[in-house]
Amino acid sequence: MGETPNVSNSLTVRVQFRNDSGMLGQLASEIGQLGGDIGAVDLVSVGDGLMVRDLTINCRDDEHAQAVLDGIRGLESFTLLHHSDRTFLLHLGGKIEVVSRAPIRTRDDLSMVYTPGVARVCMAIHERPEDAHTLTIKRNTVAVVTDGSAVLGLGDIGPAASMPVMEGKCALFKEFAGVDAFPLALDTKDTDAIVNTISCLATAFGGINLEDIAAPRCFEIEERLQQNLDIPVFHDDQHGTAIVTLAALINALRVVGKEPDTLKVVFSGVGASGVAVSKIFMRYGITNIIGCDRSGAVYSGRTERMNFMKQWYADHTNPNGERGSLSEIIEGADVFIGLSAPGVLTVPMLKKMNKDAVVFALANPTPEIMPEEAAPHVRIMATGRSDYPNQINNVLAFPGVFRGALDARAATINDTMKQAAAYAIAGVIPTGELHEDYVIPSVFNRAVVKAVATSVATAAQETGVARRETKG
Repeated sequence: MGETPNVSNSLTVRVQFRNDSGMLGQLASEIGQLGGDIGAVDLVSVGDGLMVRDLTINCRDDEHAQAVLDGIRGLESFTLLHHSDRTFLLHLGGKIEVVSRAPIRTRDDLSMVYTPGVARVCMAIHERPEDAHTLTIKRNTVAVVTDGSAVLGLGDIGPAASMPVMEGKCALFKEFAGVDAFPLALDTKDTDAIVNTISCLATAFGGINLEDIAAPRCFEIEERLQQNLDIPVFHDDQHGTAIVTLAALINALRVVGKEPDTLKVVFSGVGASGVAVSKIFMRYGITNIIGCDRSGAVYSGRTERMNFMKQWYADHTNPNGERGSLSEIIEGADVFIGLSAPGVLTVPMLKKMNKDAVVFALANPTPEIMPEEAAPHVRIMATGRSDYPNQINNVLAFPGVFRGALDARAATINDTMKQAAAYAIAGVIPTGELHEDYVIPSVFNRAVVKAVATSVATAAQETGVARRETKG
């Protein structure tokens, strides 16, 4: 997966050896020879001339981890007692849980939380349905919904296999924005069935976050749900990606001193995220956008590998009707946005771009070009990875977007709210602190969610979709 050892492929190994001077150093040296990166070393026990230690070892991938374990097993003076995969341990039993907000310790508690007292609250909602927003979890709860058809870089792996990702998304909602989120992995790829199922389940939720649903089906599902429901529906692969990418571009242009209407922007990938990012760029004022897929540039009149959304794209982008491969289209480009596959961008292509080129290579986990290769030829480089500067990560957007939408009790998340979120993320970095390796804030910068939520709630008020006033 990665080229260097990383924590997502880390082991904890328990090793027994003689309690002699230099033995731990010998073990560490052997692990280093095997390519393992040792983190923590903990003492488990000492006795009868023996020592037991736990070592945390970062590996490159599953194959490398197995090679490290086999290597330790092969050492004459050391005994591998036990080993565990730290990432799998973290997922045991899932990553989220339901916790009651109301203590139930006495009969009085029980009579208010449940029968008979609860009946009064039920009837209050029956008489005023809008009270569900204040008297139930609807006030602060989002459904994270998938069909498992386009999961991360893994593709169509099905709803059950998608659950670890959906649980992780819910955990991020809670950690960063205090939003209670619940994963719903639907065992169907039928558009009607998905729309009907979500529509029937939506009563309990204040928002719907669509996740990892393949294009072009995801476009229709989102559009129909927005028409059916009076709560926000937000396909994060489209709009979360668009918001964060625009935020990074706003700051990148400040660094390189270019204006939106002067740019030539080339996309690799015209799926859900590529289309959404292109749309938000167009609203930002970029007029020359060209998208490329495996058949080359998308242009008006093209018939190969088209669908209804690519047809829209062909009719609204590529104003000069450019045709050809990515290698040809990228000539004279100021910005490259990669939302496609590893390795599609090469150094010879970068050399065809304009001076002070901006490259966002966002394929995960391996980008369209590695930063080390691109660095000598571009001014600003960003990826979706956490081990390089300028990580463009949706967690900068969706928690704050939903926090603001829920706070304003918005009926939808419209284009103005999305653009406000992008400007808010960009604005977290003071102009004086911007530079090539810092055009997007850290995902752990707690100022981001607050800034995004405030801006989104304000935009909801200004565009008339808010049903509740919020305090700054």
